[in-house]
Amino acid sequence: MPDAPGSRTGETGTQPQSSGFGRAGSVALVGAGPGDKDLLTLKAARLIGQADMIFADRLVGRDVLALARGDAEIVPVGKSKGEHSVAQDEIHARMIAAARDGKRVVRLKGGDPFIFGRGGEEVEALRTAGVAVDVVPGISAALGVAAAGQIPLTHRDVAQAVTFVTGHAKLGASPDLDWAALARGNQTVVVYMGVGTAGTIAARLIAAGRDAATPVAVVENATRPEEVRAFGVLGEVGEVIARAGIEGPGLLVIGEVVRLARDHTREAFRQPAQSEGGEAATKGSGREDWAPRSALRSARDDRSSPSLSDLWRMLS
Repeated sequence: MPDAPGSRTGETGTQPQSSGFGRAGSVALVGAGPGDKDLLTLKAARLIGQADMIFADRLVGRDVLALARGDAEIVPVGKSKGEHSVAQDEIHARMIAAARDGKRVVRLKGGDPFIFGRGGEEVEALRTAGVAVDVVPGISAALGVAAAGQIPLTHRDVAQAVTFVTGHAKLGASPDLDWAALARGNQTVVVYMGVGTAGTIAARLIAAGRDAATPVAVVENATRPEEVRAFGVLGEVGEVIARAGIEGPGLLVIGEVVRLARDHTREAFRQPAQSEGGEAATKGSGREDWAPRSALRSARDDRSSPSLSDLWRMLS
């Protein structure tokens, strides 16, 4: 028999349909985006307005929470570095209890629930408890930073890949990352929650081969009125953060694409000079602004192309 409309079958059988947040006793993990209310998805705004109870992260803005019904219960469950107002297991238990009480529950998370938002852990807990759950994506902080600062995370000339990593591992431990892979050129590295560990991250990347003069942007409160953007080079990222007074939460954007940011100054990307003892000084020789197209053309011109006679000899 043919499949029912909208169903998908395969080796594992029919795929489950959306749980349907409109009914009582369900939970929706909703991405609130990077901070600006206008960057919410239409579905996110609708579900926030329908919710009976909202478990909200600390980074969710007041104007986003203002979309909730006047009689909705808003429960703050935010976390900051080294301080969790509510333990993760307790958040799971409260959401499950509220859903079993017949409430329509929204778990409102900054950015996107599935990008360093513990959304995977929460979905697992809800499924195990037999609670219907939906997930609504949000604009992740990296994308908000990129758009607000006009920093393209990829670029055909200098960044054929982009990698998102976290600056903090579980229980506050240092992240166990593939530093050699992250140190390779022609890519952009975005570090979430990286302000507090920026010096360590920079040192590990440089030790693995990344150029100390790689441009870096440090962004706090992305897309909000109080957003702060600071620019510099990888070898001096600690000083960049200190001069700007950035305390976090914030993101690091590491790579040549940072040179395209709309409001950087040329002096921000001066190379750290090497002193006689080999340590990086705070001032150095200027580095010319990146000219991607001309550089690419030059690189292409350096590669000799085989002639038709060469090709004929290779094929014969």
